[in-house]
Amino acid sequence: RPPRSTLFPYTTLFRSNRFVAEVSVDGEVQRAHVRNTGRCTCVLHTGLEVSLQRSRDPGRSTPYTLIAVDSADYGWVNLDSLAPNKLAGEWLAAQGFTSIKPEFRFGQSRIDFYAERGGERWLVEVKGCTQAQDGVGKFPDAPTTRGAKHLRELSGAISGGFCPMIAFVIMLRDVEVVEPNSAIDPQFAEEYSRATAAGVATAFVLCDCTADSVVLR
Repeated sequence: RPPRSTLFPYTTLFRSNRFVAEVSVDGEVQRAHVRNTGRCTCVLHTGLEVSLQRSRDPGRSTPYTLIAVDSADYGWVNLDSLAPNKLAGEWLAAQGFTSIKPEFRFGQSRIDFYAERGGERWLVEVKGCTQAQDGVGKFPDAPTTRGAKHLRELSGAISGGFCPMIAFVIMLRDVEVVEPNSAIDPQFAEEYSRATAAGVATAFVLCDCTADSVVLR
């Protein structure tokens, strides 16, 4: 879970670029670091209420970090890119996995988790989902060559006796499944289709978000 944030109830949001949002705090425009490099077009709009965390570094160019956005369609959505892996680790432990090791080197990649269960060796790649259409999660919301590469690595792991899985951590209220976003990244969609046909498992990790917390549902 991300550290507890400070909520500014009537903050207005403007995304300046990929890494920076401008926010109105007590009537003054401030810069906030965005820890999510996706486009977030489904939830990130001007005029929304957001939660921020104040930086302890007085010299940082962005004195705040954006934690969550109160979206029109999906309630509070956590946008901290560090949160999905933390939640996935908790979820794996709750599902009876043991020997859970993050950042596991495999092939030409670092897979998010290695874990064991029932004598099986699992490789788990985690993807955070903050995009949806008609109640169905969509991933990715921006082209990701890294995501396609991970799917190829997972598919290749089957011949080595591993059980591979892609786990979508869903930050959206009332969204329970995720589909590949072929309109944004057809390559990822193709690799996902090949991977699941080859035996790569898919898990949907559901979360409940508030302004300053996110927990497993």
